[in-house]
Amino acid sequence: MAQKKAHEVDSWLKKPDPDVRIVLIYGPDRGLVSERASAYVKQLGLDPEDPFSSVRLDAAEVEASPGRLTDEAGTVPMFSDRRLIWIKGAASQKQLVEEVKHLSASPPQDAVILIEAGDLKKGAGLRGILEPAVRCMALPCYADEGRSLDSIIDEVFSREGLSIAMDARHALKAGLGGDRIASRGEIEKIALYCHGQREVTLADIEAISGNVAGVSVDDAVDAVLIGNAPNFDTAFTRLVGSGSPAFLILAGAMRQFHALQMMRAEMDSSGKPASAAVASARPPVFFARRKLVESALQRWNAASIARALERLQAAVLLTRQRPDLTEATARQALIALVVEAGRGRR
Repeated sequence: MAQKKAHEVDSWLKKPDPDVRIVLIYGPDRGLVSERASAYVKQLGLDPEDPFSSVRLDAAEVEASPGRLTDEAGTVPMFSDRRLIWIKGAASQKQLVEEVKHLSASPPQDAVILIEAGDLKKGAGLRGILEPAVRCMALPCYADEGRSLDSIIDEVFSREGLSIAMDARHALKAGLGGDRIASRGEIEKIALYCHGQREVTLADIEAISGNVAGVSVDDAVDAVLIGNAPNFDTAFTRLVGSGSPAFLILAGAMRQFHALQMMRAEMDSSGKPASAAVASARPPVFFARRKLVESALQRWNAASIARALERLQAAVLLTRQRPDLTEATARQALIALVVEAGRGRR
């Protein structure tokens, strides 16, 4: 199968198969998708800024210009042995899917096609085409948690000659969100603040950390989970008013609903009460949020969680198709979930 599990992706990117001609990097963590795409391009040894060896396309361009991707894939490179065709913003665009299907059946000899996509359903669209294909690869990117965050923290701090106290590590991880670029930026900021020191302390974290997951993001998402409309409106308005992208709230909501889905499945399969499911959750639920998550599990069943994730995925897709409507799209989708959570308590 031309796919890797989430924990296998980084090792594959360190030594990618040179015979692979179409690579799909997808998932809800846009920052991680972008970072891994850049890492793959670096391994290829092609200059993405060189117009003779690389071309960048948006999925919307492929959709609007039938045959464009096929033509680019068939173009013979002038000054290199391969051309890079880098496509961003992919989802379920019909024309893109059709051209990728055609190309996967007969992969280009002189080009590598790299596709960045959002969260894709298993067995459908681009995943359904590329995962079973020859000389193709599908790489998932999910929100950083647990060991993934630890590896980034260790990478950045060790590079700067810093160690980090255990209480500081816990505080830092609790404030990091589900976007790789935002998380790395926060860690880099702390490393710069602590330049010249030997250890990062809890006081340093408290002094400099802006909480990349965002207090307002957490407040907004938690209000969605339990159907608290006034708190949601206040948190959402404060967040977008500060200049933060509304997409972060959608990403945070997707991350929390995925966590709810796993806990709800545990409850339904084993008969555990909500408190036991929360207590045994991996990664663990921060103790200050446990009561809230238990309440959310009483409001959301498996079917309603699945509907919520579908609504959020549709909203994310629309924000990419119409960036000018991102705030309105996010607010509308999240308010609908607030209403559904409110109904769940009756």
